[in-house]
Amino acid sequence: MEFVRLTHENIEKEHICCAISNNKDIQVVSKKNWLKDRLDEGLVFLKGDVRGKCFIEYIPAEYAWAPVRADGYMYIDCLWVSGQFKGHGYSNILLEQCMEDSKAKGKKGLVILSSKKKAGFLADPKYLRYKGFETADSAKPYFELMYLPFGEGGDKPCFCHTVHEHGGMPGGFALYYTSQCPFTAKYVPLLENMAKERGVEFQAVHIRSGEEAQSAPCPFTTFSLFYNGEFVTHEILSEKKFEKILAGKGV
Repeated sequence: MEFVRLTHENIEKEHICCAISNNKDIQVVSKKNWLKDRLDEGLVFLKGDVRGKCFIEYIPAEYAWAPVRADGYMYIDCLWVSGQFKGHGYSNILLEQCMEDSKAKGKKGLVILSSKKKAGFLADPKYLRYKGFETADSAKPYFELMYLPFGEGGDKPCFCHTVHEHGGMPGGFALYYTSQCPFTAKYVPLLENMAKERGVEFQAVHIRSGEEAQSAPCPFTTFSLFYNGEFVTHEILSEKKFEKILAGKGV
C-alpha cells in the first residue's frame, strides 16, 4: 500500500473521512475545513491510498485540541486501521512513520489519549503498551494519557487541571464537541433537535479553537456528554443511543 500525506494542494481530492464517500457531505466539509486550519500548525494526516479507515493524524502537542500539558511532544489525534485493512501491519507502519517524523523534528516523544480498557474512539491501550507506551496521567472515569518518550528524563505529560473540575457546568445535558471528527457535524444537530422536542435541558458547546480545547473539562474534546456535571459518555451518539440515555435519566 502507498501512503499519502495531506497538503493544501491535495486535500480537496483525497478521501479522508472514515465511512463517508461523498465529498460534498456536510461531515466531510466540516472535517476538511478543520484540517486545513491545522496544517499550518504542523498537523500531519497520513493515510493509505485507499477509501477506508487506514490513517494516522498527529500534531505538535502545543497545538493539540486536548487539555494536556506535553510541551515538546507530538500528540496523536487518531490512529485508525479497520475493516479489510486490519491484520496487515499498517498500524505499525503508520506509527513508525509518525515516530520517525517526530524524531526528525526534535520531539521528546509521542502522546495519545487512551482508556483503562479498550473503548470506541480511543486508542487501544493493549496495543499501545505492546509498542512501549506507558501511562503518564489519568482522569475519571477511565481516561488514560499515554506516552512514549524517545529518551530519559524530562517531565511526564499530564492532563490540565480543568478535566478534574466540573463545578461550573450548566444543569441538564451539556455536550462539548469539536469539528475534529466528521460525525459530529451530523449527529450533534440531531441530538439537539431530540432534546428540544422533548423539552429536555440541553446545551451544546462547540469548541472552536485550540485554546478553548486546552481548557476544556473533558479529556476527549471531540465529543463528551455530561448530565448535571457528571460525565455520561465520550461515544458519538446516534439518536437511538441518545434515546436510551434519556430513558435511563428519566427525562
